Amino acid sequence: MTIRPLIGAVGAALAIATAMPAAAHDLGETVTPHFEKAMPNIPGKTLSALIVDYAPGGASLPHDHAKSAFIFAYVVSGEIESKVNDGPTQTYRAGEGWYEPPGSAHLVSRNASEIKPAKLLAVIVHDSGEKNITTPHE
Repeated sequence: MTIRPLIGAVGAALAIATAMPAAAHDLGETVTPHFEKAMPNIPGKTLSALIVDYAPGGASLPHDHAKSAFIFAYVVSGEIESKVNDGPTQTYRAGEGWYEPPGSAHLVSRNASEIKPAKLLAVIVHDSGEKNITTPHE
């Protein structure tokens, strides 16, 4: 199955079934759905986790997150540059992380290195049944 590259890392993975294999993108990213479960103590909410592998120089296209999607991102390996909303572009190293409030514009998400790969874990709380966790940024 081909994923439209305009969706972006997190949205692309959530747009496919969690049973599907990793999705490779034209921008040097591979998104692997890792976990998805309805939250029994918070009706109507789901917890999802995705692994985003960035090839050297790889990136996600700019995208907006759904108004229901609260995201925590954790750098597993390498270094990742990220810019959310009107905040500065920041570089996060392995062991560091950040959060994205619901409805955020994720304008930059890329591997900071042109020679080493990077890996990100994205943990998302969102409305159950949400079809578009991300949409292309206008």
